[in-house]
Amino acid sequence: MVPEQATGAPDGPEGLADSPPDDGAIVDGPAVAGTEEALQVAAEAAEASIARLYGEPLLRLPNDLYIPPDALEVFLDAFEGPLDLLLYLIRKQNFNILDIPMAQVTLQYLEYVEQIRKHNLELAAEYLLMAAMLIEIKSRMLLPKRQDELIEDVGDPRAELVRRLLEYEQIKAAAQRLGALPQHERDFQRPSLPVEQGLAPVWPHVDPHDLQRAWMDVLRRAKLTQHHRIGREELSVREHMSAILRTLQSQRFVEFSELFAGQESRPVVVVHFVAMLELAKETLIEITQAEPFAPIYVWLAYSPA
Repeated sequence: MVPEQATGAPDGPEGLADSPPDDGAIVDGPAVAGTEEALQVAAEAAEASIARLYGEPLLRLPNDLYIPPDALEVFLDAFEGPLDLLLYLIRKQNFNILDIPMAQVTLQYLEYVEQIRKHNLELAAEYLLMAAMLIEIKSRMLLPKRQDELIEDVGDPRAELVRRLLEYEQIKAAAQRLGALPQHERDFQRPSLPVEQGLAPVWPHVDPHDLQRAWMDVLRRAKLTQHHRIGREELSVREHMSAILRTLQSQRFVEFSELFAGQESRPVVVVHFVAMLELAKETLIEITQAEPFAPIYVWLAYSPA
């Protein structure tokens, strides 16, 4: 069905819009909204319509409506292949699968294949191959056996077909048993409940070796980021001169080495020695030695008040 013509294009008397309305139908009339009469007319039009096209009621079929032949197909028996059809024909008539009457089965098979060929030739290709095999087996059974075949005892021509049918029947039965098992989201649903986590945190187990490796990694990163700073120490010669004078005021004679007691760093010792030289230069202290290699003494050059 062509949608443009079905919705009422103004192309002649065959259009839907120009056709006379049925009983109770309103076409191209003013809408009376909110009244009981309009609601009743709309309900009658909906009941009289045979279908709806794009939400609008269709009151009669268009003249150019085309329905393809294969628009609706009904399959009463669905077969999954040639072997499935052949097994169905054998089981339906209670034939012995080990002694198949090839004449009857072949005729019934060909009738079904002929019906398939009328509708879908591509689908009938596999069935035609099986039909050819059945005809070949039937022909071999009808022909008399040759002398060499009698000696070799070729066997029943139906043996290979019987083997395939038995294997297919076993696989089909197994598939049906598997399909009958309960399946998730088809036969049942798994219950899902929200699980509240506990308030107490669960800490992971830490191995001592893991802690050692983590500590070594911290040390390695600390060495990469550390800085060597050189600070300048403020030292005053005047302060050390005052310290020497205070020491000499409490003691009359002080040995030279005792003046440097408590001075640890080299810069402090140097400044302390310079302060002592400055005091000697200004004649505030005296440095004496009684004889060579004798102890050196330092004392005040003046008497403290």
